[in-house]
Amino acid sequence: MSELLPTGRRVDFLPREQLFGEGEESDHIAIILGGIVKITVSTSSGREALLGLRGAGEIVGELAALYGSPRSATVRALDHVQARLVSASSFRQRLREHPDALFALLEAVIGRLRESDRRRLEFTGSDVQERVSILLAELARTHGEPASDGSVTIGLRLSQEEVAGATGASREAVAKALRNLREQGIVNTARQRIVVLRPEALLPGLS
Repeated sequence: MSELLPTGRRVDFLPREQLFGEGEESDHIAIILGGIVKITVSTSSGREALLGLRGAGEIVGELAALYGSPRSATVRALDHVQARLVSASSFRQRLREHPDALFALLEAVIGRLRESDRRRLEFTGSDVQERVSILLAELARTHGEPASDGSVTIGLRLSQEEVAGATGASREAVAKALRNLREQGIVNTARQRIVVLRPEALLPGLS
């Protein structure tokens, strides 16, 4: 997509800075060149639910740009993010000119929907401890930095509130779950930093 969309302007976003806001009118997409963004929606109770994380090489804002509808979610930088912003009209024109790119985009969207459905099924009937363990196992796999001793550092600065939003739990329940995992010697936590000491111990018995 970077080859198909060489135009646009490059923008740097600081940690926690917003790329898009839920409900905003859409006039561009963002191609993530570096860093990680989080995608969230506001729930009826006013809480923030984490839908997903996107990194280098991925596109955000594409559905609103395709349909000309308001943003359905908020996209915010987790760390220092570099992105190229491309107008929605250029995006749609390139997809019309390159059907293969359109099908690749559809595959990516379907993959995200399947990911969302899979997580929803995994969380059904699971308590908070299990949901936090599932999330940490997934993040260790997708954003992990393995060490020689077998531990894995999750390469994202996530607050307990963000973990709560991703697992549909309260911050207090997440804090208790993380404390239990620390006491079992499975994880080690510091401020917005999680190290999985024994990755294999996160998922046994959850299926």
